[in-house]
Amino acid sequence: MKRLAVLAAALLLAGCDTLSSVGTSVGYYGQSVAGHLDIVRRAKPLGDWIAAPDTAPELRSRLELAQRIRDFAVSELKLPDNRSYRAYAALDRPAAVWNVVAAPELSLKLQTWCFPVLGCVGYRGYYDRADADALAATLKAQGQEVLVYGVPAYSTLGMTEWLGGDPLLSTFIRWPEGELARLVFHELSHQVAYASDDTMFNESFATAVERIGGSRWLAQHASEAARSEYASFDARRIDFRALTLAVRHDLDAIYRDPARDDAARRQAKAERLARLNRDYAELKATRWGGYAGYDGWFQRANNAAFGIQAAYNTWVPAFERLFEREGRDFDRFYAEVKRMAALPKDQRLATLRALQPED
Repeated sequence: MKRLAVLAAALLLAGCDTLSSVGTSVGYYGQSVAGHLDIVRRAKPLGDWIAAPDTAPELRSRLELAQRIRDFAVSELKLPDNRSYRAYAALDRPAAVWNVVAAPELSLKLQTWCFPVLGCVGYRGYYDRADADALAATLKAQGQEVLVYGVPAYSTLGMTEWLGGDPLLSTFIRWPEGELARLVFHELSHQVAYASDDTMFNESFATAVERIGGSRWLAQHASEAARSEYASFDARRIDFRALTLAVRHDLDAIYRDPARDDAARRQAKAERLARLNRDYAELKATRWGGYAGYDGWFQRANNAAFGIQAAYNTWVPAFERLFEREGRDFDRFYAEVKRMAALPKDQRLATLRALQPED
């Protein structure tokens, strides 16, 4: 049974970010298991790292901060009190895994991969960037628009507690305080509720928890400098989401417009993406003071990028409204989310739509 648990957990390669989808390839299973077990092997309890005389002072300080964030997740957010994020692993790469997402030329619907028990999801992950790029090349040759992106962390949904749980990683431990807290809250949320075959539900729920929890952490425990740093970061993220959400809506309308043939859809798509680039350049110049941290995203923006972005944000307002409806009580909130996760997908969707605020 433990071998099966390792296999299942190793297939949960998402970020910020529950699952990476898999096919039926034995080679894929092998790299998943080997990659996850390598991270497990590298992980040591936070107390060991903090006490070790050769631990760099900056890293020791970050690990101590992570300990406090982890305790806050239990005491204030009622997230699972287990071994996850109470150990740390130093990796020799910039991401835990690399995810591959793909969508057709004239659609935002992501390609999915399915496997037993865990269901179907719209992204597939690899511990080796070269393997991700190889799949991306195959999908591009099939006419798909493809995005490969690094994932700093992933959740094994609590399946690997007997192995030590999900560790903190060098890929994100030095993030700004507010972002570090949000990531920990997001990943722990995946252990609370999980709906098979519904990435949008799972990621929107976790994003809602990270926003609620992140705001509380910053207000109650962060320094003024950390709050200021986060405010600047989050203001840019809000602008980014507003800009890209508008484009996503426009592209979806273009692709679904029965009055256009494919040639007209391609022309309208090109014009909308050109306007996006102009709008982004203006945003950087007028509001961001030349900040270029999103340049890479816009350079690679395509249907796959817009499609995967929707998974993390679409139902967040509905979950935030549910939290308010449940009296801002986390236990009641989680109980209702678990109930929704157990519903047939059509009923779950109807429930979310009823909760979603009107535009």
